[in-house]
Amino acid sequence: MIDELAARLIGGRLITDPDVVDAYRRDHAHLVEPGVPLAVLLADTVEDVSAALTWAHQHGIPVVPRGSGTGLSGGATATDGCLILSTARMTTIREVSAEDQLAVVEAGVITADVDRAAREVGLMYAPDPSSFEISTIGGNLATNAGGLRCVKYGVTRDSVLGLEVVLADGRIIRTGRRTVKGVAGYDLTSLFVGSEGTLGIITSATLKLRPPPAAEPVTVVGSFTSIRAAAEAVAGIVRQGLGPSLLELIDQNTLRSINEWKNMGLDDNMAAMLIAQADGTDATDCGAALAAQFEAAGADFVAVSTDPEEAAQLLEIRRLALPAAERLGRCLVEDVGVPRSKLPEMFERLEQIAAHHQVRVMTVAHAGDGNLHPIFVFDPTGDGTVPDNIWAAADEVFRTALDLGGTLTGEHGVGVLKRRWLELELGPDVMEVHRSIKNALDPTGILNPGKGF
Repeated sequence: MIDELAARLIGGRLITDPDVVDAYRRDHAHLVEPGVPLAVLLADTVEDVSAALTWAHQHGIPVVPRGSGTGLSGGATATDGCLILSTARMTTIREVSAEDQLAVVEAGVITADVDRAAREVGLMYAPDPSSFEISTIGGNLATNAGGLRCVKYGVTRDSVLGLEVVLADGRIIRTGRRTVKGVAGYDLTSLFVGSEGTLGIITSATLKLRPPPAAEPVTVVGSFTSIRAAAEAVAGIVRQGLGPSLLELIDQNTLRSINEWKNMGLDDNMAAMLIAQADGTDATDCGAALAAQFEAAGADFVAVSTDPEEAAQLLEIRRLALPAAERLGRCLVEDVGVPRSKLPEMFERLEQIAAHHQVRVMTVAHAGDGNLHPIFVFDPTGDGTVPDNIWAAADEVFRTALDLGGTLTGEHGVGVLKRRWLELELGPDVMEVHRSIKNALDPTGILNPGKGF
């Protein structure tokens, strides 16, 4: 069967060497045990993807799509006997149009490269996940990735006009359009974005570009003596209707870990740091209003700056959160969202849960949209499993988020790690609707089996 697939390919590289295949078996969710793939296809074109899915559909071979493997939920983890289909070599930027403010890019294009291409014509690509320098657009689309700027500019779905998708049986379809408006037919573009490769494999996208801010953003940083106070500042910003372009919260455990690693001179007594930015024509006034909200919530230090180097240094602290946690032990990296008015209560409950289960939790948050990333850090176990108290703490965090009207995942996706909790959020009837859509588009069940629902 592998020889048959090789004969059908127009280009691409088919890998069966076990040592090479091993590098493609897992994504960044290291706690998910991968299966053993049949082979890996490094696709060069949409025709390669189509040929592979036609072959897999005919023979009942499971297909696991992947980009650069930066996912945190196990969505790109191999299953036994699967074909790993990588779009990482599909790196052509087909078009950048300043007139229509859009770009057409293949799935393997690095996220930051889309923005760089947009900047060359005086525009920007807004989504900026923390992995933007190494993650691919295909992976961002599969999980509906967010990022630091999503509080103002939205998540990946908000910047997608249309898609090129290969269905389970190899057919190539194009969804959406290049126009600003359009309501002909169902919104299949939104359906495929965030579907984690379970409904089709995205091979290219038409993306919305935007004019960048006319000047450097105003950056506001504040330190707080309690994490609840920092969360109250966020709630106050929302109540006042201020429009920051970035609003990030970092807890004490994370700050201490980063400081121990990078020796950045941070105060060990700081319970939380809040970083905000304002861009646009009212950036100065908005920055002053943000600083006032920090102070009203009890910040013991607030600074406002328009220096891009200072802003870059502050954002680097935020981006170091995950690697700073990973150097301390094994990590269960989680992702929940709550209504922004519930942030103070959610952070308070997180501290209580960590103490009750005696686990180390390091939390950062895209606070402006209520998206928290609690990272559970633990010592490696002999058999590589996650200790019971870690799962118990995570379970309580998930249920608390749902009780507060929130969600199990704001941007990482369900993948493997969240499957057991998904019905708690969706309910049996909605789960059945999901299954009906899956069965309609993938009747043989070959697309990323065992992921999502």
